[in-house]
This record gives sequence, C-alpha cells and structure tokens, in this order.
Amino acid sequence: MLEQIRHIREEFERELRESADAKALEALRIKFLARKGLIAQLFEQLRTVPPDEKPGVGKALNELRSYAQSAYDEAIGQKKSRSADVRLDLTLPGRPKPVGTRHPITQTIEDLKRIFAGMGFGIAYGPDIEDDYHNFTALNFPPEHPARDMQDTFFISKNVLLRTHTSPVQIRVMKAQPPPVRVIIPGRVYRNEAVSARSHVIFHQIEALSVDRNVTFSELKGTLVSFVHQLYGSSVKYKFRPTFFPFTEPSADMYISCFICNQKGCPVCKYNGWLEILGAGMVHPNVLRHGGYDPRRYSGFAFGMGIERAALLRYGIDDIRLYFENDVRFLRQF
Repeated sequence: MLEQIRHIREEFERELRESADAKALEALRIKFLARKGLIAQLFEQLRTVPPDEKPGVGKALNELRSYAQSAYDEAIGQKKSRSADVRLDLTLPGRPKPVGTRHPITQTIEDLKRIFAGMGFGIAYGPDIEDDYHNFTALNFPPEHPARDMQDTFFISKNVLLRTHTSPVQIRVMKAQPPPVRVIIPGRVYRNEAVSARSHVIFHQIEALSVDRNVTFSELKGTLVSFVHQLYGSSVKYKFRPTFFPFTEPSADMYISCFICNQKGCPVCKYNGWLEILGAGMVHPNVLRHGGYDPRRYSGFAFGMGIERAALLRYGIDDIRLYFENDVRFLRQF
C-alpha cells in the first residue's frame, strides 16, 4: 500500500509539472482530488489494510492528500497571477467608472422637501398598508358614499387595503400631537387603474397639512403661490378653480400656465394652455374631529399633488411609464 501511495504521488507531481493551462489543472484535480479520484480510491482501500499497518498507511494517505491539495492550490494561484500580469498594461489610460445619478422622482421629492422646509413644514410618514378607517372613514368618506368611487382601491381584505392617497397620515399626525401642526407627507400610493402614458397603478404623492388657530384660505393661497414660483419660476401664471373633495371644504384645484407651449396649446396641456398641478382646500370639520381637534377652536388647510406629474412638467417628460422601466438611457439624462 505504501508503494502504491508513492507511485500516485510521483504520477501527480509529473502531471502537475506538465499542466500548462487552467484546463489541464482542472483535469488534474478531477483525476486525483475529486470525490472519486485516485486519492479517494486509496482511502477506500484503507479498510483492507491489516490493523497493525493502518496507522502508518493512514498517516501517509493524509500527507498525500494535504500535499496534493496545497500543490494544486498553489499552481492555480500562480496561473491567476500570471494571467493578471499579462492583462495589465500600465501605459493604457484609465477607464472612468460611470457615476450613478438620482432618479428624477427622488430629485423632485428632495426639491419639494427643501422648498416646504423653508416655509416651516416638517415631514411625516405613514404605512403603505392602511385600514378602511384611516383611508376613508376618518377623511369624511361615509360608507357607500359616491366619493369612494373616485379612487379604485386594491383591497387586501375587507377592511385592509393599499392606501390610495397619503391623506391617512393626516389623521395619524393629528392623533399623535396637539396643534399647531405643519407637515408635509411624501410617499407611495396605489390605485387599480389602467396603465397608460398619464396614469400608473403605483405613483407618489406629497401632501401638506397645516392646523392652528385662525388658519385661513388666504394663507393656503399664499403658501401655494410661493411654492409654485419656487418650483416653476416666478413668471408662471396660476389660477384656482372650485372643486370637491370629501376631506376639505371649500376645495379648489390649482392650475399653472403651460410653460411647455407658453399657453399656445399642446398635448401636455390638452390644448387649453393650463396645467392642473394639485388639489387643495380647508380641512373639513369632520376630519378635524376624527383627528381629535375641536373645529370650533382650530382650522387648517391641506393640499396634495402627484410627484410624477410635477416631474413630468418640470422635465418635459411625456410618458409616466418611463419612471418605472429602469431604462438606463432615460435615467442617465438626470
């Protein structure tokens, strides 16, 4: 048995010297070191060795296996080192690594945070998975109210759903702290809508809530006008149009002049020269009550907008689906 071990070692050393490339080294490994290789076969034969010879034979086998494995590992390391040396050319110019950029939605969110922080707003967050109470009932959506049909909802169970707007966080903020409250609420929202150039099942909103004594609609308008001028420029025109929201009364939509066509008419503004950017209004007394505030002592305003829409207008993008396709050609532009 010891003579057989010596022959296997000599055969291994000879073939190791003759292994000129990685393919030959792999063949060597399979022949000698694999589970069914020659060295493993010697260990199988160990059971047939007389008991008095087993200690010496076992020691020789272990030494053979350790030697073969370390010699093979060293040969592999040398091959890799030589290969790296061959590929390295110090005379070549450096290869610059591409620098990533922030997603346009992330950029827009950060800019909105900066603008509203400058006007004294804090930031609040809430869960993406909501219950019916916070998403609808506490925001003045009574059961079977037709206003619930305004938003196609992804229901997880009867009373659990993916939030359709960031407004539920208003209730959570009011329940968590006494007035005054002045926060913005950015986050993802979900609606069961057909995916098109102008809508998606997942999008982002940013909402604002301000509650204190003697908050007026004039303060709301002043806040929105300052925001629009900071985001879109001081030359942009604006107007408000009455509308309906269950959670605000009175309510209004805010429009700005289409700076893409300079109000001459284009597909983005549907050829009327105006772009709707957000909805706003005075917080409904019922919403204040659900938040634990007395509407006879406090008043407030709220407004919200789609961040994708804001980014569309800001960067002149004509298809909301581009935000979610992860096309590097699109993202490199930002």
